[in-house]
Amino acid sequence: MRNQTVTTFILLGLTDDPKLQILLFIFLLITYMLSLLGNLAIIILTFVDAHLKTAMYYFLQNFSFLEISFTSACIPKFLYSIATGDRTITYNACVSQLFLTDLFAIVEFFLLATMSYDRYVAICRPLHYMTIMNPMVCKKLISGCWIITLLLMIPPFCYLLTMEFCDSEMDHFLCDVNPFLKISCSDTEFIEKMVLFCCAFFLLVTLMFVVWSYGSIIRTILGFPSARQKKKAFSTCSSHLIVVSISYGSCIFTYVKPSAKDETATNKVSALFITSISPMLNPFIYTLRNKQVKNALNDIFKKLLLLRYHRG
Repeated sequence: MRNQTVTTFILLGLTDDPKLQILLFIFLLITYMLSLLGNLAIIILTFVDAHLKTAMYYFLQNFSFLEISFTSACIPKFLYSIATGDRTITYNACVSQLFLTDLFAIVEFFLLATMSYDRYVAICRPLHYMTIMNPMVCKKLISGCWIITLLLMIPPFCYLLTMEFCDSEMDHFLCDVNPFLKISCSDTEFIEKMVLFCCAFFLLVTLMFVVWSYGSIIRTILGFPSARQKKKAFSTCSSHLIVVSISYGSCIFTYVKPSAKDETATNKVSALFITSISPMLNPFIYTLRNKQVKNALNDIFKKLLLLRYHRG
């Protein structure tokens, strides 16, 4: 069947067991709500707190926005599917989900590389930090992340839209590239090479930039005279380093694979981690390991309590 005649796909999900589906629904609902609350809290804090107006928190604000957008592009649909038993998704909705999840995910990696550069400037060139990372430069860096991602994505995505399909069932809970290619009866060799090249390009380029930044950071920190200075410098980039490790580790494990048609099964557990657990963990990682964010949260809570007390 041609994609022009395909009106719906069927997403098989993770399990057919009703009891497991109930547990899965509760788990996903909790992680999704925590992701929204955690990332929204960071966005609000960086807007209202005067101490969080530096480039670091501007990038963190954008990262939280991407996390909300990424998880919202797939988890609500999956929750609806579990709750209603309706596993169908229209062709247009499927390709939109595929485009948006990949878009937000790839922009995140470029943003993580940008954030590592921000940490490099803060630690290796602290006297020039405010000059180098001024608001205009930060906006240009964010715009660059989106522009490069779109330039990488549009060619393979346009080619993907021309494919024909022999089946409508996808062995996944979301519209992803690998299950999308598995049900195609077109020759997928070319598109697989395009996808592999794009994935390898953005992963290698951003990872090399992160490694270079942290290599320079470590060399600079080791040259500090006191242990206190070293500890303080490491603490400023530890949260970002943890998020980088989780993001790159899970992505490489999930997407760097052989041909989609030769794969016996898609690693749906890894995809579940990337789309639900990782967006939930990241705001907590940044909050628990960052004194300025914790202080901003405490200030907000104190103001809310005082406001409630005065009203009472």
